[in-house]
Amino acid sequence: MAELTTSWLGLTLKSPLVVAASPISRDPEVAAAAAEAGAGAIVMHSLFEEQLAEEQMAAYRQIDSHTDMNAEAGSFAPATPGLSFDGDDYLRELTQLRQRLDIPVVASLNGTTPGGWVRYAQRIADAGASALELNLYDVATLTVESGADVESRQIELVASVVAAVSIPVGVKLTPFYASLPAFVHRLAQVGVRGVTVFNRFYEPTIDLDTLEVRRHLTASTPAELPLRLHALAVLSTTSELSLACSGGVHSGEDVARAILCGAHVVQVASSLMAHGPAHITRLRAELQRWLDGKGYASSAQARGLLNLARAPDPTAWTRMNYIRTLEGWRDGIHPRTKT
Repeated sequence: MAELTTSWLGLTLKSPLVVAASPISRDPEVAAAAAEAGAGAIVMHSLFEEQLAEEQMAAYRQIDSHTDMNAEAGSFAPATPGLSFDGDDYLRELTQLRQRLDIPVVASLNGTTPGGWVRYAQRIADAGASALELNLYDVATLTVESGADVESRQIELVASVVAAVSIPVGVKLTPFYASLPAFVHRLAQVGVRGVTVFNRFYEPTIDLDTLEVRRHLTASTPAELPLRLHALAVLSTTSELSLACSGGVHSGEDVARAILCGAHVVQVASSLMAHGPAHITRLRAELQRWLDGKGYASSAQARGLLNLARAPDPTAWTRMNYIRTLEGWRDGIHPRTKT
Protein backbone atom coordinates (compact mmCIF):
# COMPACT_ATOMS: atom_id res chain seq x y z
CA MET A 1 0.00 0.00 0.00
CA ALA A 2 1.40 3.40 -1.03
CA GLU A 3 2.63 5.69 1.74
CA LEU A 4 0.69 8.97 1.96
CA THR A 5 2.87 10.82 4.45
CA THR A 6 4.00 14.17 3.11
CA SER A 7 5.78 17.34 4.17
CA TRP A 8 4.20 20.78 3.95
CA LEU A 9 5.55 24.07 5.33
CA GLY A 10 8.10 22.04 7.25
CA LEU A 11 5.33 20.02 8.93
CA THR A 12 5.02 16.24 8.60
CA LEU A 13 1.47 15.26 7.66
CA LYS A 14 -0.12 11.82 7.67
CA SER A 15 -1.74 12.53 4.29
CA PRO A 16 -1.71 15.20 1.57
CA LEU A 17 -5.41 15.97 2.20
CA VAL A 18 -5.78 19.28 4.03
CA VAL A 19 -9.01 20.97 5.09
CA ALA A 20 -8.96 24.39 3.42
CA ALA A 21 -9.93 27.64 5.11
CA SER A 22 -13.68 27.35 5.64
CA PRO A 23 -16.43 27.34 8.29
CA ILE A 24 -15.40 23.76 9.13
CA SER A 25 -12.73 25.10 11.48
CA ARG A 26 -15.36 26.93 13.54
CA ASP A 27 -16.66 23.62 14.94
CA PRO A 28 -14.00 21.53 16.73
CA GLU A 29 -16.13 18.37 16.48
CA VAL A 30 -16.59 18.68 12.72
CA ALA A 31 -12.87 19.40 12.36
CA ALA A 32 -12.13 16.32 14.48
CA ALA A 33 -14.32 14.22 12.17
CA ALA A 34 -12.24 15.43 9.22
CA ALA A 35 -9.04 14.51 11.04
CA GLU A 36 -10.39 11.05 11.86
CA ALA A 37 -11.35 10.61 8.20
CA GLY A 38 -7.74 11.15 7.15
CA ALA A 39 -7.05 14.88 6.90
CA GLY A 40 -3.38 15.70 7.37
CA ALA A 41 -3.94 19.26 8.63
CA ILE A 42 -6.61 21.93 8.86
CA VAL A 43 -6.46 25.57 7.81
CA MET A 44 -8.67 27.85 9.87
CA HIS A 45 -11.08 30.35 8.35
CA SER A 46 -9.40 33.69 7.71
CA LEU A 47 -9.08 36.42 10.29
CA PHE A 48 -9.93 39.67 8.46
CA GLU A 49 -8.48 42.86 9.89
CA GLU A 50 -11.43 44.90 8.57
CA GLN A 51 -13.88 42.83 10.61
CA LEU A 52 -11.96 43.50 13.80
CA ALA A 53 -11.83 47.22 13.08
CA GLU A 54 -15.57 47.24 12.35
CA GLU A 55 -16.32 45.48 15.64
CA GLN A 56 -14.18 47.97 17.55
CA MET A 57 -15.91 50.96 15.94
CA ALA A 58 -19.36 49.45 16.55
CA ALA A 59 -18.53 48.99 20.23
CA TYR A 60 -17.38 52.59 20.43
CA ARG A 61 -20.54 53.90 18.76
CA GLN A 62 -22.83 51.85 21.00
CA ILE A 63 -21.09 52.33 24.34
CA ASP A 64 -18.03 54.49 24.70
CA SER A 65 -19.29 57.41 22.58
CA HIS A 66 -22.05 58.03 25.14
CA THR A 67 -19.67 58.58 28.04
CA ASP A 68 -19.18 62.21 27.04
CA MET A 69 -22.84 63.07 26.61
CA ASN A 70 -23.11 64.72 30.03
CA ALA A 71 -21.40 64.87 33.39
CA GLU A 72 -23.21 61.80 34.71
CA ALA A 73 -22.81 59.61 31.62
CA GLY A 74 -20.02 57.61 33.23
CA SER A 75 -22.51 56.18 35.72
CA PHE A 76 -24.84 54.62 33.14
CA ALA A 77 -22.46 54.12 30.22
CA PRO A 78 -19.07 53.26 31.69
CA ALA A 79 -16.03 52.64 29.54
CA THR A 80 -15.52 49.04 28.47
CA PRO A 81 -11.99 47.94 29.29
CA GLY A 82 -13.26 44.39 29.86
CA LEU A 83 -14.45 43.93 26.27
CA SER A 84 -12.01 42.88 23.57
CA PHE A 85 -12.51 42.98 19.82
CA ASP A 86 -8.90 42.29 18.91
CA GLY A 87 -9.13 38.77 17.54
CA ASP A 88 -9.66 37.07 20.89
CA ASP A 89 -12.53 34.94 19.55
CA TYR A 90 -10.28 33.69 16.74
CA LEU A 91 -7.53 32.83 19.19
CA ARG A 92 -10.00 30.93 21.37
CA GLU A 93 -11.08 28.90 18.33
CA LEU A 94 -7.42 28.18 17.62
CA THR A 95 -6.88 26.98 21.17
CA GLN A 96 -9.96 24.76 21.05
CA LEU A 97 -8.81 23.17 17.80
CA ARG A 98 -5.31 22.54 19.14
CA GLN A 99 -6.77 20.85 22.22
CA ARG A 100 -9.18 18.71 20.18
CA LEU A 101 -7.06 17.71 17.17
CA ASP A 102 -3.95 15.59 16.76
CA ILE A 103 -3.07 17.17 13.39
CA PRO A 104 -1.43 20.55 12.67
CA VAL A 105 -3.67 23.61 12.86
CA VAL A 106 -2.72 26.35 10.40
CA ALA A 107 -4.13 29.83 10.97
CA SER A 108 -5.13 32.12 8.11
CA LEU A 109 -4.67 35.89 8.17
CA ASN A 110 -6.02 38.51 5.77
CA GLY A 111 -4.69 41.90 6.83
CA THR A 112 -4.84 45.41 5.39
CA THR A 113 -2.26 47.50 7.25
CA PRO A 114 1.44 46.73 7.83
CA GLY A 115 0.99 47.01 11.59
CA GLY A 116 -2.12 44.86 11.55
CA TRP A 117 -0.47 42.06 9.60
CA VAL A 118 2.42 41.85 12.06
CA ARG A 119 0.44 42.31 15.27
CA TYR A 120 -2.16 39.66 14.52
CA ALA A 121 0.48 37.28 13.14
CA GLN A 122 2.38 37.54 16.41
CA ARG A 123 -0.75 36.90 18.47
CA ILE A 124 -1.60 33.88 16.33
CA ALA A 125 1.92 32.48 16.67
CA ASP A 126 1.89 33.03 20.44
CA ALA A 127 -1.44 31.17 20.64
CA GLY A 128 0.23 28.03 19.27
CA ALA A 129 -0.65 27.80 15.58
CA SER A 130 1.45 25.20 13.76
CA ALA A 131 1.90 27.56 10.82
CA LEU A 132 0.37 30.68 9.30
CA GLU A 133 -1.10 31.15 5.84
CA LEU A 134 -1.19 34.76 4.64
CA ASN A 135 -4.14 35.40 2.37
CA LEU A 136 -3.06 38.09 -0.11
CA TYR A 137 -6.46 39.34 -1.24
CA ASP A 138 -5.35 42.57 -2.85
CA VAL A 139 -7.45 44.22 -5.57
CA ALA A 140 -5.80 47.09 -7.45
CA THR A 141 -8.29 49.93 -8.06
CA LEU A 142 -6.01 52.96 -8.42
CA THR A 143 -4.29 54.12 -11.60
CA VAL A 144 -1.38 55.55 -9.61
CA GLU A 145 -0.30 52.12 -8.32
CA SER A 146 1.32 49.83 -10.88
CA GLY A 147 1.46 46.06 -10.78
CA ALA A 148 5.12 46.29 -9.73
CA ASP A 149 4.10 48.63 -6.88
CA VAL A 150 1.48 46.16 -5.67
CA GLU A 151 3.93 43.26 -5.74
CA SER A 152 6.65 45.21 -3.92
CA ARG A 153 4.18 46.23 -1.22
CA GLN A 154 3.07 42.63 -0.80
CA ILE A 155 6.64 41.36 -0.56
CA GLU A 156 7.41 43.97 2.08
CA LEU A 157 4.35 42.96 4.11
CA VAL A 158 5.16 39.27 3.91
CA ALA A 159 8.79 39.90 4.85
CA SER A 160 7.72 41.84 7.95
CA VAL A 161 5.46 38.98 9.07
CA VAL A 162 8.11 36.31 8.46
CA ALA A 163 10.60 38.33 10.50
CA ALA A 164 8.12 38.76 13.37
CA VAL A 165 7.11 35.11 13.96
CA SER A 166 8.96 31.85 14.50
CA ILE A 167 6.35 29.54 12.94
CA PRO A 168 6.39 28.60 9.23
CA VAL A 169 4.65 31.10 6.95
CA GLY A 170 2.92 30.26 3.69
CA VAL A 171 1.20 32.59 1.23
CA LYS A 172 -2.08 32.00 -0.58
CA LEU A 173 -1.82 33.59 -4.02
CA THR A 174 -4.13 34.71 -6.78
CA PRO A 175 -3.60 33.71 -10.43
CA PHE A 176 -3.25 37.34 -11.53
CA TYR A 177 0.50 37.88 -11.43
CA ALA A 178 2.26 38.68 -14.70
CA SER A 179 5.06 36.29 -13.71
CA LEU A 180 4.01 33.88 -11.00
CA PRO A 181 7.42 32.10 -10.86
CA ALA A 182 9.23 35.39 -10.33
CA PHE A 183 6.89 36.49 -7.55
CA VAL A 184 7.16 33.12 -5.80
CA HIS A 185 10.96 33.38 -6.07
CA ARG A 186 10.80 36.75 -4.29
CA LEU A 187 8.63 35.20 -1.58
CA ALA A 188 11.20 32.46 -1.06
CA GLN A 189 13.92 35.08 -0.70
CA VAL A 190 12.14 36.69 2.29
CA GLY A 191 11.68 33.36 4.07
CA VAL A 192 8.27 32.05 3.00
CA ARG A 193 8.02 28.25 3.32
CA GLY A 194 5.27 27.54 0.80
CA VAL A 195 2.56 28.89 -1.50
CA THR A 196 -1.04 27.90 -2.13
CA VAL A 197 -2.60 28.22 -5.58
CA PHE A 198 -5.09 29.78 -5.78
CA ASN A 199 -7.27 32.14 -3.79
CA ARG A 200 -10.81 32.35 -5.15
CA PHE A 201 -11.82 35.98 -5.59
CA TYR A 202 -15.31 37.11 -4.69
CA GLU A 203 -17.02 37.67 -8.04
CA PRO A 204 -20.25 39.64 -7.60
CA THR A 205 -23.06 39.91 -10.08
CA ILE A 206 -25.69 42.60 -10.61
CA ASP A 207 -29.36 42.36 -9.67
CA LEU A 208 -31.14 44.04 -12.59
CA ASP A 209 -34.33 44.58 -10.56
CA THR A 210 -32.78 46.33 -7.56
CA LEU A 211 -29.67 47.63 -9.36
CA GLU A 212 -27.59 46.37 -6.48
CA VAL A 213 -24.63 44.07 -6.14
CA ARG A 214 -25.72 40.50 -5.51
CA ARG A 215 -23.35 38.83 -3.07
CA HIS A 216 -23.29 35.10 -3.51
CA LEU A 217 -20.38 32.73 -3.05
CA THR A 218 -20.55 29.60 -5.17
CA ALA A 219 -18.76 26.37 -4.40
CA SER A 220 -15.79 25.35 -6.49
CA THR A 221 -16.15 22.83 -9.32
CA PRO A 222 -13.64 20.51 -11.04
CA ALA A 223 -13.61 23.00 -13.91
CA GLU A 224 -11.38 25.25 -11.77
CA LEU A 225 -8.68 22.62 -11.35
CA PRO A 226 -6.76 22.98 -14.67
CA LEU A 227 -5.66 26.53 -13.80
CA ARG A 228 -4.15 25.18 -10.59
CA LEU A 229 -2.53 22.23 -12.37
CA HIS A 230 -0.76 24.49 -14.82
CA ALA A 231 0.55 26.72 -12.04
CA LEU A 232 1.78 23.69 -10.08
CA ALA A 233 3.48 22.25 -13.17
CA VAL A 234 5.35 25.53 -13.61
CA LEU A 235 6.19 26.25 -9.96
CA SER A 236 7.37 22.74 -9.13
CA THR A 237 10.16 23.18 -11.69
CA THR A 238 11.21 26.65 -10.56
CA SER A 239 10.79 26.61 -6.77
CA GLU A 240 11.75 24.44 -3.79
CA LEU A 241 8.85 25.75 -1.70
CA SER A 242 6.00 23.59 -0.44
CA LEU A 243 3.14 23.72 -2.93
CA ALA A 244 -0.54 23.44 -2.08
CA CYS A 245 -3.43 23.15 -4.52
CA SER A 246 -6.67 24.86 -3.48
CA GLY A 247 -9.84 24.91 -5.57
CA GLY A 248 -11.43 22.36 -7.87
CA VAL A 249 -10.44 19.17 -6.03
CA HIS A 250 -13.51 16.96 -5.69
CA SER A 251 -12.23 13.41 -6.15
CA GLY A 252 -9.23 11.24 -5.40
CA GLU A 253 -8.33 11.42 -9.09
CA ASP A 254 -8.22 15.22 -8.78
CA VAL A 255 -5.84 14.82 -5.84
CA ALA A 256 -3.63 12.55 -7.98
CA ARG A 257 -3.59 15.09 -10.81
CA ALA A 258 -2.46 17.85 -8.45
CA ILE A 259 0.29 15.65 -7.00
CA LEU A 260 1.50 14.65 -10.47
CA CYS A 261 1.86 18.33 -11.30
CA GLY A 262 3.89 19.00 -8.16
CA ALA A 263 1.55 19.57 -5.20
CA HIS A 264 2.73 18.47 -1.76
CA VAL A 265 -0.82 18.82 -0.42
CA VAL A 266 -4.30 19.59 -1.70
CA GLN A 267 -6.72 21.79 0.20
CA VAL A 268 -10.39 20.82 0.04
CA ALA A 269 -13.44 22.68 1.30
CA SER A 270 -16.37 22.77 -1.14
CA SER A 271 -16.60 18.98 -1.46
CA LEU A 272 -16.50 18.65 2.34
CA MET A 273 -19.18 21.30 2.75
CA ALA A 274 -21.34 19.38 0.28
CA HIS A 275 -20.72 15.82 1.50
CA GLY A 276 -19.49 16.25 5.08
CA PRO A 277 -16.04 15.78 6.62
CA ALA A 278 -16.23 12.00 6.17
CA HIS A 279 -15.83 12.64 2.43
CA ILE A 280 -12.09 12.77 3.09
CA THR A 281 -12.23 9.02 3.60
CA ARG A 282 -13.43 8.60 0.02
CA LEU A 283 -10.82 11.00 -1.38
CA ARG A 284 -8.07 9.19 0.50
CA ALA A 285 -9.27 5.75 -0.65
CA GLU A 286 -9.50 6.85 -4.29
CA LEU A 287 -6.00 8.34 -4.16
CA GLN A 288 -4.65 5.22 -2.47
CA ARG A 289 -6.26 3.01 -5.09
CA TRP A 290 -4.81 5.05 -7.94
CA LEU A 291 -1.29 5.06 -6.46
CA ASP A 292 -1.40 1.32 -5.80
CA GLY A 293 -2.76 0.63 -9.27
CA LYS A 294 0.12 2.50 -10.87
CA GLY A 295 2.69 0.81 -8.64
CA TYR A 296 3.86 3.90 -6.75
CA ALA A 297 5.35 3.25 -3.33
CA SER A 298 4.30 6.68 -2.07
CA SER A 299 2.57 9.88 -3.08
CA ALA A 300 6.00 11.53 -2.97
CA GLN A 301 7.18 9.19 -5.72
CA ALA A 302 4.44 10.46 -8.01
CA ARG A 303 4.91 14.12 -7.16
CA GLY A 304 5.91 16.30 -10.06
CA LEU A 305 6.09 13.54 -12.68
CA LEU A 306 4.00 15.65 -15.05
CA ASN A 307 5.52 19.06 -14.37
CA LEU A 308 7.33 21.07 -17.03
CA ALA A 309 10.82 19.88 -16.09
CA ARG A 310 10.76 17.43 -18.97
CA ALA A 311 9.88 20.07 -21.56
CA PRO A 312 13.02 21.44 -23.28
CA ASP A 313 11.24 24.78 -23.79
CA PRO A 314 8.26 25.08 -21.38
CA THR A 315 7.02 28.33 -22.95
CA ALA A 316 6.94 26.87 -26.47
CA TRP A 317 5.39 23.65 -25.17
CA THR A 318 2.52 25.43 -23.40
CA ARG A 319 1.84 27.69 -26.38
CA MET A 320 1.74 24.71 -28.72
CA ASN A 321 -0.71 22.93 -26.42
CA TYR A 322 -2.89 26.02 -26.54
CA ILE A 323 -2.89 25.96 -30.33
CA ARG A 324 -3.64 22.25 -30.44
CA THR A 325 -6.50 22.69 -27.99
CA LEU A 326 -8.09 25.30 -30.25
CA GLU A 327 -7.61 23.04 -33.26
CA GLY A 328 -9.34 20.24 -31.38
CA TRP A 329 -12.31 22.48 -30.69
CA ARG A 330 -12.49 23.41 -34.38
CA ASP A 331 -12.29 19.77 -35.42
CA GLY A 332 -15.15 18.98 -33.06
CA ILE A 333 -17.35 21.48 -34.90
CA HIS A 334 -16.13 20.65 -38.39
CA PRO A 335 -14.80 17.08 -38.44
CA ARG A 336 -12.12 16.57 -41.03
CA THR A 337 -13.03 14.17 -43.82
CA LYS A 338 -10.49 11.47 -44.53
CA THR A 339 -9.29 11.34 -48.13
